[in-house]
Amino acid sequence: MMIQIARRILMLVPIAAIAATGCATKRADVLHFLREREHQVSATEYRVGIPDGIEISAPRVLEIEGESTAIRPDGKINLRLLGDIKVVGMTAREIAAKLEVLLSRYYVDPKVTVRVSGYFSKKFYVYGKANGTGPRPYTGRDTLLDVVLPSTDRLESWTSKVRIIRPSHGDTPVREIEVDVDKMLETGDWSRNILLEPNDIVFIPPTPGAWLADQVRAVLMPVIPAVQAYAAPAQFQNLSDVYKDQNSGSNTFLFGSGIGVGQTGY
Repeated sequence: MMIQIARRILMLVPIAAIAATGCATKRADVLHFLREREHQVSATEYRVGIPDGIEISAPRVLEIEGESTAIRPDGKINLRLLGDIKVVGMTAREIAAKLEVLLSRYYVDPKVTVRVSGYFSKKFYVYGKANGTGPRPYTGRDTLLDVVLPSTDRLESWTSKVRIIRPSHGDTPVREIEVDVDKMLETGDWSRNILLEPNDIVFIPPTPGAWLADQVRAVLMPVIPAVQAYAAPAQFQNLSDVYKDQNSGSNTFLFGSGIGVGQTGY
């Protein structure tokens, strides 16, 4: 059996070498990622959805000053004095302007500011060799570096081969681009620090060494329980001998796990 396992491990080595060289992938011009629909993803143009949260500041209007609320399933919020107001699909500035118009019935020159406090309606996704894979809240300010730097391990994450996959949008097909984050940090050229869009997928591949280690673990996984079971009696005997040496003359015994201690003689 061990010979077969060794052969399987050796077969993985050429595959790791191929992974190290990489393969040609479908790439899109980086300018499309940096500029296309830029007005829709900038932080000041984030459009709220259901069930995002907003905070309202209006020092001259006590009825709504400091109000914090979530957008309801019908796309509206409810405020004292104003009642139900539809805000879904609007930016924070647009909501503030709308509130100022509505409040002008009751106040002279009301000043309102709105801040998005909860980003729940839109997400992007992180997968691969990263900490905390899966969906993440989209804020409109999320860049590639914001995602990669706190999520990767220097030894296991292949940050020179990070890929961004952008789903199809209308007539635009799925697009993909590869970014060398290591080079970006070394040179200080942040021209490829792409501003992410909703539903983007950031894939951080494992390094060839990490990939090979994962394959070896997968091959050995069925064998490990058998090895542990075979070694358990010897480990128990060693623990028992140590315990007896440390408690010579006492009337105790060691449970099989080596954790519990009980009394005998009853």
